[in-house]
Amino acid sequence: MLYYVVKIAVTTLLIVLISEIAKRSSFWGAVLASIPLISVLAMIWLYVDTKDIAKISALSTSVFWLVLPSLVLFIILPLLLKQGFHFYLSLPVSLLVTVACYWGMVSLLQYYGIKL
Repeated sequence: MLYYVVKIAVTTLLIVLISEIAKRSSFWGAVLASIPLISVLAMIWLYVDTKDIAKISALSTSVFWLVLPSLVLFIILPLLLKQGFHFYLSLPVSLLVTVACYWGMVSLLQYYGIKL
């Protein structure tokens, strides 16, 4: 149980730290947020939990393919905000478009026989 508390605490601390740094500097907040910290932590936790290199490799490959459609969020959100849309409208619209892109990417990969 203590192990899960440590996992949650470390992961939460990183997210809070990044948001606090972003308040002071959007550049440094973006640098830290752009590093795939969550993916790296997930791989570390997976390795500690299972020692299964094949699972880590599969996770890493899946993250690679799914990063591509996730980039749509970072294109659509600022475009909507610059057009004057309210943040609380822009965010869910951007997320919906991103989900559609995830679906499209998964469908495309399945079509070409790539399993995630």
